[in-house]
Amino acid sequence: MAAFAGISVGIHGATGRMGTRLIQLIREDRSLILTCAIDRADHPQLGQDIGEVLGGGKLEVKLESSLTTSPQVIIDFSTPGASLELAKACRHRRVALVVGTTGFDPHEKKEIEASELDIPVLISSNFSKAVNLLFKLAGEAAKALGDSADIEIVERHHHFKKDSPSGTALTLAKVVAEAIGSNQFVHGRSGLVGERPKGEIGIHALRTGDNPGEHTVVFGLMGECLELSHRALNRDGFAHGALDAAKFLAQKPKGLYTMADLLEG
Repeated sequence: MAAFAGISVGIHGATGRMGTRLIQLIREDRSLILTCAIDRADHPQLGQDIGEVLGGGKLEVKLESSLTTSPQVIIDFSTPGASLELAKACRHRRVALVVGTTGFDPHEKKEIEASELDIPVLISSNFSKAVNLLFKLAGEAAKALGDSADIEIVERHHHFKKDSPSGTALTLAKVVAEAIGSNQFVHGRSGLVGERPKGEIGIHALRTGDNPGEHTVVFGLMGECLELSHRALNRDGFAHGALDAAKFLAQKPKGLYTMADLLEG
């Protein structure tokens, strides 16, 4: 393969929805080069060229089940357990890690964040620039309205999504909870639940068709309602954001980073 001055990138979860789109976009980006593609150990097409696996031309990169090379940065969209194993390999090889996987429990989240001791790592529940603006606006609205508003968060995703509620919905809940000083969360409601308590934050998950993602924060007041919403029309907003994160992280020293760090320059 000819010498290339771009940033070398690996994709973990290479045949998934996000992994597939990331690889397609890397093909079009002259500042990036795909050097490894990783998926689960029982994938039936391990050892084959990832370009052909995904229905395109050859990329001269084989689909593998583990990290056997050292790209500058790896983008991970997989499962919590697989992400943790990848993080160990990245720490060993000193490979920067962008994590888009969601569904970590608190212990797993701390474990993957500890990677910052050896490598640069950026973890985000959502890489869309518009969604990260939604986080900011939701926090500002919650702070301004305080506990005078009933806050409900509704998210909608495709029926293949494994975790619920979405990582983005949980981030929104955390943002508004910190703004109003609350830790009261309820995930859906059923039965005779009584009058809605002040400060409660409702979180609701819908799973329909092939929806790539919608999130709405509802601030209900007496006589009026404010809603802040984001709707993804496809996965490109997330994918472009993840690639921007990879470019950002490849130039950074070890440490823990967020999308806010990227957006602030």
